[in-house]
Amino acid sequence: MEKSKIITNTFPVAGMSCASCAVRVDKALNGLPGVESAHVNYASATARVAYRPGECSPGVLKRAVQAAGYDLLTDAEGPAEDEAAHVRAAHYRALKRRTLWAAGLCLPIVAGGMLFMDAPAVKYAVWALSTPVVFGLGREFFVNAWKQLRHGAANMDTLVAVSTGIAYLFSLFNLFFPEFWLSRGIEPHVYFESAAVIVAFILLGRLLEERAKRGTTTAIAKLMGLQPKTVTVITPSGERSVPVAELRAGDLVAVHPGERIAVDGTVAEGASYVDESMLSGEPLPVCKQEGAAVFAGTMNGNGAFRFRTDRVGQDTVLARIIRMVRDAQGSKAPVQRTVDRIAGVFVPAIIVLAVLTFAAWMLFAPEEGFTRGLLALVTVLIIACPCALGLATPTALMVGIGRGAGQGILVKDAASLEVARKVDAVVLDKTGTLTEGRPSVVDAAWAEGSETARRILFSLEKRSGHPLSQAVVESLGGERDVPVTGFESIPGQGVRGVAEGRTWYAGNDALLSRHGIVPDARLQRLAEGWMQEAKTVVWFADEERTLAVLALADALKPSSAGAVARLHALGITVWMLTGDNAGSARETARKAGITRFRAGVLPHEKAGFVRQLQSEGRTVAMAGDGINDSAALAQADLSVAMGQGSDIAMDTAMVTILSSDLRKIPEMIRLSQLTVRTIRQNLFWAFIYNLVAIPVAAGALYPLWGFLLDPMIGGAAMALSSVSVVANSLRLKRRRIGDECEHDEPVETEEKMKKEFIVDGMTCNHCRMHVEHALNALDGVKAVVTLDPPVAAVEYSGPEVGLGELQKAVTERAGEYTLRAR
Repeated sequence: MEKSKIITNTFPVAGMSCASCAVRVDKALNGLPGVESAHVNYASATARVAYRPGECSPGVLKRAVQAAGYDLLTDAEGPAEDEAAHVRAAHYRALKRRTLWAAGLCLPIVAGGMLFMDAPAVKYAVWALSTPVVFGLGREFFVNAWKQLRHGAANMDTLVAVSTGIAYLFSLFNLFFPEFWLSRGIEPHVYFESAAVIVAFILLGRLLEERAKRGTTTAIAKLMGLQPKTVTVITPSGERSVPVAELRAGDLVAVHPGERIAVDGTVAEGASYVDESMLSGEPLPVCKQEGAAVFAGTMNGNGAFRFRTDRVGQDTVLARIIRMVRDAQGSKAPVQRTVDRIAGVFVPAIIVLAVLTFAAWMLFAPEEGFTRGLLALVTVLIIACPCALGLATPTALMVGIGRGAGQGILVKDAASLEVARKVDAVVLDKTGTLTEGRPSVVDAAWAEGSETARRILFSLEKRSGHPLSQAVVESLGGERDVPVTGFESIPGQGVRGVAEGRTWYAGNDALLSRHGIVPDARLQRLAEGWMQEAKTVVWFADEERTLAVLALADALKPSSAGAVARLHALGITVWMLTGDNAGSARETARKAGITRFRAGVLPHEKAGFVRQLQSEGRTVAMAGDGINDSAALAQADLSVAMGQGSDIAMDTAMVTILSSDLRKIPEMIRLSQLTVRTIRQNLFWAFIYNLVAIPVAAGALYPLWGFLLDPMIGGAAMALSSVSVVANSLRLKRRRIGDECEHDEPVETEEKMKKEFIVDGMTCNHCRMHVEHALNALDGVKAVVTLDPPVAAVEYSGPEVGLGELQKAVTERAGEYTLRAR
């Protein structure tokens, strides 16, 4: 069946109370014809179902789940999601009320049972107070147990109902018919307080569990809260506020200062800086001018602009991100299949074990066997906890994947996290991944007194369609255009034109030689140095002499070197593959700190290189743009798509990095290590808890030390086991993933000190170059300045230069630009 004919939806599930419930719903859905796969997440109370619409439908899914004793809210994209949120909120409020009432009633019950139980009147008072706790406040346990029994199943509610029901009925018999035991020489005890306190403890545990689980879903809630409810649409009659649901592609929308953008679109008028950190994880606002793309959920700064809507509703980048995060959080890690099999037989196995415990007491301790055996039976039923097992994996995944989404790292599913943890080789494409992906002027030098000719160079290059000419025009964006006549493009050499009565040339050294122009000696030395660095040199001259030389290159992204150093610190080998020439590749690799690279590699050869690394036993991650490198991405163990993300990249890559920041790759690997470690911790403690607690509850320590666990203590232990697992998962929210190694210790990526400063006042690449040259003129300072974001990355090879001295150099050499700490 073609993938296009399969629909995948995530539906809220109502009525689940433990991991065994999730397993039962999972089996009910997977047993339906037309269902390709179904994954039920107990932690989020959702079911992710892939089905063929010709053979199955949401209605069929709903009926199957209802037949299993639960309910499925099938309108997942609309009102049902709100309804599910309301249901969960109402359930939490009701659970809170029941817990408070149970705790309040248990105080006199425990006081009376422990201090005055020999008084006959007190026994009746304890019975009177326990009854509403067990059968009133604990009514849900008995109702759910009955529903499961009708469907031939059992869950955690069954264990609670059977254990508390037996304790209550046994105590009731002893209260009204004590002679039955006294005639046999046995003191009849009542355990009303145990039954009531067990109910109270379990209610408290579920309340804490629900509260903790709400913390695991904050990533989705935060993302869903990013879209405003109303927008301002421009109509022929003026501005009008409308609900966001009424927007259509092509509408013109006004965005005022401080407003959040509602849908995806393209800026039509105005300009502003937009904070995209909630989507990409990038801290600095991005300049948005006419023609720039804007995205739903991002926050406008102090400017105002209008944009034309491109994608609305479920087609926006934000909506796709929410779907990806929700689907990933609902996916199952490979280890979860084993846990599901255990959870599926856990409750019946515990019931059998409890009965065997009772029989063993009757057999080996006939004098007190019935009473002690009954207590052991109740304690075994109470203390066993499938919920801890069921929560171990999904809660860690939900927190980890949500944490990644908040940092602009979208993980496709749980299996991708497992693979990312094992990565020991990363292959990076050069153009667009390590570098900016387009040529730009990175260095420029002018002959003395020649800078007044900037407008001529601007006007000359503006008339050329060559990519290098466009880069020069961008670097001179603030100049005035002047008339040019006789313009001529000379293939392989450059351009020529007449302006202000003279002939001007812009191109390579062959163009100069052809017209007998001898380069200025100082400019020639600079040009030779730049060419050794694999930069492309463009000369500018008039009829008599050279006036300027500019160096162009596909500049390295500011984050690339740091990302490579971080990967090396994690023990990961980094390779760079490029179709570019060896000189350019060598220089890019040197700047990025990469020692292993291949130049002149064709796209299909990249996939072969990945296979070669895999044949050596390596787990390989490939990072590219998701389209040109598609063969290598498909071959890699872990595919990482970089950039804002095309639809293809977001649909096919195992991990999508929303920003172009390569530092997100080591962050993603670190996140995977922490998440998988948390899953293993949770599973270890969940298994150890049950392996130790159940034998102790059965009385394994009684022959040695005379110790028999009280059922009330068992109830408290069971409640705390689930809470502890969720709390351990929530620790992922507080773990740093960007600056620490395996043991959370800072990693020294380089010996040189680096700092970053925000530069205010830059409006074009010309400004950027002025600021960069001014900073690099200082001794012991190496600076790289970017325009978007407006940041100066300063590296000190000697003593640190203070902000005041840096600002002074910029003011004197570049103009009125302001540096401030980032």
